[in-house]
Amino acid sequence: MCLGIPGRVLQVLDGYGGQLVLADVAGEPRKVNIGMLPEETFQTGDWVIIHMGFVVEKTDETGAGVALASLKLLGSGDLT
Repeated sequence: MCLGIPGRVLQVLDGYGGQLVLADVAGEPRKVNIGMLPEETFQTGDWVIIHMGFVVEKTDETGAGVALASLKLLGSGDLT
């Protein structure tokens, strides 16, 4: 598993070959590329894991929470 940031799809963007969505990432709207997961379908409300601007995994709210908790743990400097 890579280090990724959770986000929630706000909308699938028109154009761009169907490869971009607008996602809420830590309260900010971001364009992210879904092209690495051509077998998946995306819709408003879906949770995703984002790495370097690309969606690398579709997840659920629990998975997004685990990813966010992991990031907070890394940021705390306390890895014991």
